[in-house]
Amino acid sequence: MITTANRLNTVEEYYFSSKLREVRQLASEGKPIINMGIGSPDLAPSQAVIDAVALAMQDVNAHGYQSYQGLPELRSSMADFYKNNFQVTLNPNTEILPLMGSKEGIMHISLAFLNEGDQVLIPNPGYPTYTSVTNLVGAEAVYYDLAEANNWEPDFDALEKLDLSKVKLMWIGYPHMPTGARGSLALFEKLVAFAKKHQILLVNDNPYSFVLNDNPMSLLQVEGAKEVALELNSLSKTFNMAGWRVGMVSGNADLIDAVLRVKSNMDSGMFFGIQKGAIEALKSDKSWFDSMNEVYKKRRVLTEQLAEKLGCKVYKEGVGLFVWAKLPEGIKSAEKFIDQILHEKYIFIAPGTIFGSNGEGYIRFALCVKEEKVQEAIDRF
Repeated sequence: MITTANRLNTVEEYYFSSKLREVRQLASEGKPIINMGIGSPDLAPSQAVIDAVALAMQDVNAHGYQSYQGLPELRSSMADFYKNNFQVTLNPNTEILPLMGSKEGIMHISLAFLNEGDQVLIPNPGYPTYTSVTNLVGAEAVYYDLAEANNWEPDFDALEKLDLSKVKLMWIGYPHMPTGARGSLALFEKLVAFAKKHQILLVNDNPYSFVLNDNPMSLLQVEGAKEVALELNSLSKTFNMAGWRVGMVSGNADLIDAVLRVKSNMDSGMFFGIQKGAIEALKSDKSWFDSMNEVYKKRRVLTEQLAEKLGCKVYKEGVGLFVWAKLPEGIKSAEKFIDQILHEKYIFIAPGTIFGSNGEGYIRFALCVKEEKVQEAIDRF
C-alpha cells in the first residue's frame, strides 16, 4: 500500500474546496444557490486588458517558456504601479518578482526562509493558507489575537510577552481579511519596529487596498521597512483577474533573490499573454477604481441590509471585498448558522471560524454577487 507523506497529516483540504462541492451538489439538484461565500470577482477586466491578451497571441514569443522573473516591462509596470499609487520606489530588476498569484508567494516565502521548528506568527482571524503552508514546511504556527475591541489590530503588549526566540516570520494583511479592518501607517510603523527589534521577517499580504478604500497603503511606505519586510500584492481583486493568477512580491534584493531561488525550481514562467494583459491592467488610472467601487458600494449597502435582516451587527469600518458581521446574541456556532441558511434558503455565507478561533460568532459575506441577487437573498427572508 502506498502511503502519503507525513506532512499531509498536518493539513486538511481547504475549507472552500470541500464546501463548494456541497454547494455545487445542491445547485445540480436544481436548488437556486446564491453564493456569497467566495471572494471571486464576478466583474470583468477592462476591455484594454482583454485586447492586450488577444494581440499577444500573434507575437512570435507568445508560446515559449518565459523568464522566471517575468517580462522586464511587466516588472517595470509593477514598479510604476507602486510609485504611482503608494509613492514607493522599487528597482524593477531586483526588488520585484512577479508571481502566479500571491497565494503561491506564501509557499515560496515559507520555503525560502523557514526551517523545521521555526515559529511563525499568524493572525487569528486570518487567511487559512498561512497556517496550512506553515505546517507543510514543518514550521510551527503561533497565533496572535486580533479582536474587534482593538479594531482587529495586534496587541503589541501581548506580542512582547511571547517567547519570540524561535519566531522567524510574521504574517500580516491590511486591509485585513476577513474583517476588512483598514490598518494605518502608524500601525505599519509599529510592526516594522517590532520586526526589527526581534529580527523577524514581516510579510504584508495586500490584495484589497483598492476595493472600497479611499486610502491605499503599502507596508513599504514605512522608512526602513525593506530591511525586514516583504509585501505580496495581486491583480485578482484590483483588476478582476482572479483566474489569471497574477501577483507580485516586493522587497529588498536579497530577500527577493531568496524567493526566486525557490520559484525558479517550481515553474517555467508565466504565460506571455497573461503578462501582456497584466501590463495593460497596471496602467489603469483612478477612473478604473472609481467605476469598480461604484458597483461595490451599491452591493455593500444591500449586503449590510441582508446581514441586519439576519439579526447580525455589521462591522461598518471595514473596507475591501467582504462584509464582516457579528452573529446575534445566543448563536453558539457560526458553521451551524450558515449551514441552516444554506439548506433552508440556499444562500452560502462563509463562517468566521474558518479564519481562526477568533472568528467564532462572526460570518463573512463576499461582494461578488450582483445587486439583484443580493436583493433576492434579502427577499428570501
